[in-house]
Amino acid sequence: MSSPKVTVPALRARKAQGPKIAMVTAYDATMAKLLETGGADVLLVGDSLGMVVQGLPNTLPVTLDEMCYHGRAVSRAAVRAHVMGDLPFLSYQASPEQAVMAAGKLLKEGGCESVKLEGGRDFAEHVRRIVSASIPVMAHIGLTPQSVHAMGGFRVQGRGAEAAERLVEDAKILEQAGAFGLVLEGIPSDLGQRITESVSIPTVGIGAGPHCDGQVLVCYDFLGMYPDLRPRFVKRFAEVGDAIVEATRAYVAEVQGGAFPTDAHSFGSSPKLEPTGNRPVVGSLPPGYGPASGE
Repeated sequence: MSSPKVTVPALRARKAQGPKIAMVTAYDATMAKLLETGGADVLLVGDSLGMVVQGLPNTLPVTLDEMCYHGRAVSRAAVRAHVMGDLPFLSYQASPEQAVMAAGKLLKEGGCESVKLEGGRDFAEHVRRIVSASIPVMAHIGLTPQSVHAMGGFRVQGRGAEAAERLVEDAKILEQAGAFGLVLEGIPSDLGQRITESVSIPTVGIGAGPHCDGQVLVCYDFLGMYPDLRPRFVKRFAEVGDAIVEATRAYVAEVQGGAFPTDAHSFGSSPKLEPTGNRPVVGSLPPGYGPASGE
């Protein structure tokens, strides 16, 4: 029997009932299916794709159309997992009206089931208006990558009593605005615990300690596919990058040495030709190869 679909009410219920929410990023259908099969609760179509897929230094150039493109790919593959999409830089900041339209596009054209929005109290009205349009919102505070220049880089936030207090208040304000959950990124562990205990909605941490109601990681990070960056908060659960390199080396060696392909990877004799033309007879093609299979 298949597991039930992960919905927004189900995610909210995890706050009290458990288990903790396991969220991972996904950017394409193949990876989405693998991550869902592995049990991921939420597939976040993150604007982090700008860095790990597009090779950019930060997330700022990512467009709403690009988010919709990747959202469609992920949503086609996801059956059980909840699909959430990031609102990218300058797709929502200008006004609550712009925010509603951008969020709606992520659902209508991107196949997402909820949206994530970076920023604290300054965006409470944006959250309120999006939620009023029946679009679920997960807010994101702490280290917000779209504010990388204002923060002076990817730096831990909430250090010091005043900064910590402001984040606690931001969390409460966003909850009151209607956010169904909070991503807490790059903050001290004790602050992550304090915020989690201060709100009635689930918190999902990334570099925010073990006391959150769930965790999120970039899939390429925990799979060991991004060797040049090793954030402190990432645990590498596999070294898939090394496996890909080794498999590619083996493939290249066999191709260059003539060991691949063998007869086992080749088709047999040529198909018979029709007497009056050169079009092959469909029935004589090898199984799984021909017009019926898309060739």
